[in-house]
Amino acid sequence: MPDKPDDADVTGAKGPEAEAERRRRRARFLRELAEARALRARVQPRRAKAARLRHAMRMRTFRW
Repeated sequence: MPDKPDDADVTGAKGPEAEAERRRRRARFLRELAEARALRARVQPRRAKAARLRHAMRMRTFRW
């Protein structure tokens, strides 16, 4: 009596196909995220520069 047998099959499968699909989706997401960040840096260069400087300052003051 499952409500959604198709969804149950997809989410229940932990085989190599599901893992490969998850990795493909993750890679696509990370590519799109990098593209969006690059676009934002081009559109708002002053804000992007300030963000880079803040990040550099955080990294200089961070103690390992």
